[in-house]
Amino acid sequence: MLSRGAGATLTFVIELDDGARLRTWTTGSGRPVVMLHGGPGLPDYLAPVAGIIDDLCLVHRYDQRGTGGSAWQGEHTIGRHVRDLALLLDAWGHDRVVLVGHSYGTNLAGYFLLAHPERVAGLIQIAGPFLEPWREADRAAQRARRTDEQQARLDELEAIGRRTDAEEIEFLTLKWFTDHADRSRAWDWALASARMLRPVNYVMNARLNAAAKADPLEARVAELRERLPPGAVIIGGAGDSRPADALRRLGRRLDCEVVIIQDAGHFPWLEAPDQFATVLRAAVERRPG
Repeated sequence: MLSRGAGATLTFVIELDDGARLRTWTTGSGRPVVMLHGGPGLPDYLAPVAGIIDDLCLVHRYDQRGTGGSAWQGEHTIGRHVRDLALLLDAWGHDRVVLVGHSYGTNLAGYFLLAHPERVAGLIQIAGPFLEPWREADRAAQRARRTDEQQARLDELEAIGRRTDAEEIEFLTLKWFTDHADRSRAWDWALASARMLRPVNYVMNARLNAAAKADPLEARVAELRERLPPGAVIIGGAGDSRPADALRRLGRRLDCEVVIIQDAGHFPWLEAPDQFATVLRAAVERRPG
């Protein structure tokens, strides 16, 4: 159920007001949806998710500045990335869109909603946002999924100042395989991601994570609730190392529907494709036009 053959993928490079050039993809037709990938510091990887719904709507994706095909050097701030998204909506010709965020992309969607609620017709959040307290439980779950030897090797690789390409792939695989609930396939999925999603922009990662700590979404939940569009939904996986209870708590605070998929991890379209597709398509179909 991961691709329904909605037509060709259109690839564009869009230049923004400061000269940054962002690589974008568009598939499907109909009501506009914009997908926000995670990281921060990774390129887009949401093509399989777009394929689930692009027979229902027009789906835009993009590499955030500093990642993948959006090469860029400079400061990273939440405000700049929020402005990037607003300028992309202008370039695509949309006053309002449905936002679909994944992982860190759910945080970016939240900051965009706070800044531009009039431009958000719907909000679908996948595997996030995780608001504190959640990190201690996540670290404990990750550690439990690694052997002592794997943890020691991860620590060794993390201490290396400049890793070779092979070391970086091993490092990312050791970090990411704990995201998956299906332990029999977790390593292969993480290895495939480690090979595909390089290089990681670690500078971008550090700066945006620091910016999020300085202006945490935890402190702005009341504002988010006021601006939340009708029918917003959070989709999570019960097998994610990040605690599903954190998503349930946020859903109660936002008065927002939360769907936890039992056999899924941080990437539910991999582990529970049929269940995830059913939930995602239902969420998209009931969004305002």
